[in-house]
Amino acid sequence: MSSLPMWRKLLLTLFFVAGGAPSGSLSALGAPQAAAPPVRDILLSLSEEQIRAAGIETQPVEAETGAGEIVVPGVVAVPPQQLRVVAAPAAGLVETLLVAPDEDVKEGDPIATLRSSELVEAQRAFLHAVSDADLANEKLRRDEQLFKERIIAERRLIITRAEAVQARGTLEERGQILTLSGMSEADVAQLRKDRKLASALLVRAPISGTILQRHGTTGERVQASAPLVTIARLDPIWVNLQAPLSRVAALENVDRVYLPSVDLVGRLIRIGHTVDQATQSVTAVAEFRPGKSSLRPGQALQAILRVKGAGASQWRVPADAVASHLNHSWVFVRSSQGFRAMPVTLVSETPQFASVQGELAVGQRVAVHGLLTLLAELAKTESQ
Repeated sequence: MSSLPMWRKLLLTLFFVAGGAPSGSLSALGAPQAAAPPVRDILLSLSEEQIRAAGIETQPVEAETGAGEIVVPGVVAVPPQQLRVVAAPAAGLVETLLVAPDEDVKEGDPIATLRSSELVEAQRAFLHAVSDADLANEKLRRDEQLFKERIIAERRLIITRAEAVQARGTLEERGQILTLSGMSEADVAQLRKDRKLASALLVRAPISGTILQRHGTTGERVQASAPLVTIARLDPIWVNLQAPLSRVAALENVDRVYLPSVDLVGRLIRIGHTVDQATQSVTAVAEFRPGKSSLRPGQALQAILRVKGAGASQWRVPADAVASHLNHSWVFVRSSQGFRAMPVTLVSETPQFASVQGELAVGQRVAVHGLLTLLAELAKTESQ
């Protein structure tokens, strides 16, 4: 067994001198747990006198059915693919905002009216391009007839064709600019037919959903692409769960996620790959179909993750029997020579009990008090 680095030895010494943390699932070094346990157990030789002097007490291991629970906090969030920010398609004056926060809208419903000089200029340029395209087409038709009658040279016909193609491209470009400015294809067709300029633009909802926020105000002058409102489709909806790093291994076996405050059941769809440095937690995402329940974006709540066994033996031990040491979870099993430090995988935990997977057996007894002494012996054994 390789020696611990000097800084870890010093940190462990200071931990025990200062009294350390309460025994149980707290880490002796404050290190996060790994997903999988180490491959072997470690014998800790202690006499009966040493065990009594350290105040070590034990309780029996119980077999479990293979199901458990993890209680974690979460925050309701809108899936990013269901969130749309409606922006001003052109610079101008916000004449009217027609929706309020928390109002439901359907796709195509009017959201705001905007008066824009840029829109007028874009329409004028479009109509000019229409005239140029019509003129180029007429010139091409005439030159094709003259070429058939051998009145003009082929070179002139080629030039005329190129001018017609360029005019059609310019017209297409101006039409696309109008579409980007918020006009529908029907509006563009009507403009081409009537040739009447409009200074007002009606901004419509791109999706059906709920207005989460109004960014603009009536009477405000805005630039192109300035946000006006945020729309979200709230079904399905996500809850971002903050799971401790020590529970990540159990997340792979989560069967369902329950929100007791709103009586809603969902499923886990994603487990994060990064760890928050401040909280040492991993973000997991659960998806729900809220229906008529009062689940709102930004709402903080608790979630219960129902965990199924992964085919390995699963045991229930007192919560104080599980200790975290050097990135692994351990329990200390009573033996004739003292205790044996057994690596386990922590599946779930409540204030009273913990569900673990490992090489345990019914009838074995695990330490529930005096774990600081056992952790010190474990560290001493590993350093040898």
